[in-house]
Amino acid sequence: MLRISQTPSFVEEETLEAQGYRLIAGVDEAGRGSLAGPVVAAALILPDNLNTPWLDLVKDSKLLPTLRREFLFYHLNEVAISVGTGVVAPEIIDTQGIVKATRMAMKLAIEALSPPPQFLLIDYLPLPEVSLPQKGIIYGDSLCFSIACASIIAKVTRDQLMVELDERYPGYGLAQHKGYGTEQHLSCLQRLGSCPIHRQSFRPVRLSNQNVVNEN
Repeated sequence: MLRISQTPSFVEEETLEAQGYRLIAGVDEAGRGSLAGPVVAAALILPDNLNTPWLDLVKDSKLLPTLRREFLFYHLNEVAISVGTGVVAPEIIDTQGIVKATRMAMKLAIEALSPPPQFLLIDYLPLPEVSLPQKGIIYGDSLCFSIACASIIAKVTRDQLMVELDERYPGYGLAQHKGYGTEQHLSCLQRLGSCPIHRQSFRPVRLSNQNVVNEN
């Protein structure tokens, strides 16, 4: 079994810096597997020789408790040279597919960076749509510090959006599960059917709508 370190390193960044790159952006997404809401990507450029007391707290966002993610989100926005986010709506996910929608969100996040990056470190997905030197890294959010930081920005940004959407579409518990296919969410779908922010192309959503129609 492949074991992945839970502490990301600066190896990729240091290798690129030795080659003369200075503006290196980490890129990651959040919400790819969710049943509701947008897919959100983040890109950020960190300064060289970053040295803060919270460096050792940084991990893949999925491994962090909520309060620590929010703490790091705040501090990363404070120290980063630039932070960009991209949001792609459920309707586009349904028409274009989740992989293309994820790439669209990443491209939007990269385009929001100022100054623009010289090199991209991306979690897993290559981005042929972006004409910048880049490297896709499998398990990048666990291995690469910049990507782990981008995962935190993307996750907290999306969580905040889902809390807002919970107020617009009550009854599904979106603020709690953030649109993922939890038992609570699936139960609500079975009872209520989908709402406008559900991804209609995802199988659990389609099945819940069929069940509601059949019951009526």
